[in-house]
Amino acid sequence: MCGIVGVLGKHEAAPLLVEALKRLEYRGYDSAGIATVNEGELDRRRAVGKLVNLSDLLVHNPIAGKSGIGHTRWATHGGPSLKNAHPHQAGDVAVVHNGIIENFMNLRAELNEKNINYETDTDTETVVLLTNYFLSQGLSPTEAAKKTISRLTGAFALAFLFQGEDDLIVVARQGSPLVIGHGDGEIYVGSDAIALAHLTNKITYLNEGDFAQISRKKIQVEDKNGIIVNRKIQNIDLKSAKADKAGYKHFMAKEIAEQPLTLATTLENYLHKGPCDIILPKNNLKLTQIESLTMVACGTAFYAALTAKYWFEKIARIRVEVDVASEFRYREPPIPKETTAVFVSQSGETADTLAALRYMSSHNANIISIVNVIGSSIARESNLVLPLHVGAEIGVASTKAFTAQLTVLALLALKIAKAKATITENQYQKFLDELKLMPEVISQALCVEPNIQKIAGELASYNDVIFLGRGAMYPLAMEGALKLKEISYIHAEGYPSGELKHGPIALIDKKVPVVVIAPKDTLFDKSVSNMQEVMARSGKILLISCESGLNSAGHGSWATITMPDVSEFTAPIIYAVPMQLLAYHTALSKGTDVDQPRNLAKSVTVE
Repeated sequence: MCGIVGVLGKHEAAPLLVEALKRLEYRGYDSAGIATVNEGELDRRRAVGKLVNLSDLLVHNPIAGKSGIGHTRWATHGGPSLKNAHPHQAGDVAVVHNGIIENFMNLRAELNEKNINYETDTDTETVVLLTNYFLSQGLSPTEAAKKTISRLTGAFALAFLFQGEDDLIVVARQGSPLVIGHGDGEIYVGSDAIALAHLTNKITYLNEGDFAQISRKKIQVEDKNGIIVNRKIQNIDLKSAKADKAGYKHFMAKEIAEQPLTLATTLENYLHKGPCDIILPKNNLKLTQIESLTMVACGTAFYAALTAKYWFEKIARIRVEVDVASEFRYREPPIPKETTAVFVSQSGETADTLAALRYMSSHNANIISIVNVIGSSIARESNLVLPLHVGAEIGVASTKAFTAQLTVLALLALKIAKAKATITENQYQKFLDELKLMPEVISQALCVEPNIQKIAGELASYNDVIFLGRGAMYPLAMEGALKLKEISYIHAEGYPSGELKHGPIALIDKKVPVVVIAPKDTLFDKSVSNMQEVMARSGKILLISCESGLNSAGHGSWATITMPDVSEFTAPIIYAVPMQLLAYHTALSKGTDVDQPRNLAKSVTVE
């Protein structure tokens, strides 16, 4: 999603802004630009494409000034072009924007009546034109920005820079995240802490509806009611905000490879080292009284929730409803008293998930969130926050966050099961022992990479792929298909194996490979039957199973991937690895942009 940075500093702003924007590349973008104020003069530079294009432009056409704002754009209204790139400028004001102004057409019509014309296709231009109009009516920069914001409908984060104002940035947040960083006589603005990690470890998170006028010596924040408030300064962990490939070709490769370590860290933060037990952060939730769960998420996090449904229902014996956030928020379902809802989001800023959370909160639901960013909006608005503890995930296609989400959800299911006595102490300890082995088993699973690399080279030549799984492997099949779509641009679909004959089997021929995810579990024989149906129609099978599974059912497969022998409980965590590696190496074979796939953003902070 779009990235915003700003600086009021002691040094030239342009290099600082570009470096901060580099740290936001993971969000996805199609153009970039910066604006500065130098001795009162407002100026800007913009470029389409990668940040290197902006950097090259600044070499040949530098821009001076110690005050500035910057932006990486992910197109919503208006395609990628120089005229649509941010910052937008009109007269004495420049603006950068993340979000969507829903009423921009009405505002545009209003401005047209004042003979104010548009030059771009963006909704953001409305903001800058309206602000400049209010300036022309004699309002101060802060008053003009505030009046403009009062006219806007939608979700947005905004930063304003003004002609003649070397020591002022005005910002506002409504539905999109925004943070302020504190330096030594310098102040910074960013879409998230990662952007500012090279500048400061002192961060203030703005709340929903906040408006702030910022100078080097003073920050004044007003809440949504216009009341001046103090927002606390937090020290962030720079390690969790670091974006470094550490010698790997791509962030995705690094994040796949570090899963043994990240899972170990996740488990370490939740497991008591004495008599083994799951320790949750302090909360007022009564686990014994949870009879059902509503789980809400988007994308990969949604598949993590779907997987966890099997654990909660089988082990904790509670009914679970899993919803896509973008549908849940508009369905307006009735919410019974004492409902407990679980929201899963890597960033903690996913717009649809956050909106669904607020709907549940308005109905007095108990909110549990599973997030990777502790200071995120979703985390701050939850009754119980369960962090992933995996550090910054930069690759757009989620990998280490997914396995950590599964692990934390498994721990929560076990904790509830123990509280409700749906499992014995011996069973509880057995499950925990299996989880504690996950870092080691993930390391074993990663050893299949050379084989997967060979398979991916051939898979890259196909246009369509079907993924099949049963039980908890069904969500894994959908996740595998999503990964392949995200970064290789191959059309892929995941289905429950039992649904094959209810339609998808019509697609089977020699040109449509079928990936069958089938650990040697209680449903293995049924998965094999479905696989045989594919082979009987000349379909090409890629079978992913353990050694005993491959020995009994691998004959006749186009290719096989051998996984460690694991329990049915932990299989979804382990079998996520070949899904990730298969997508990664297929994308490499096709030559796509793995870390920044086309049209995608890491954190979707707009609807």
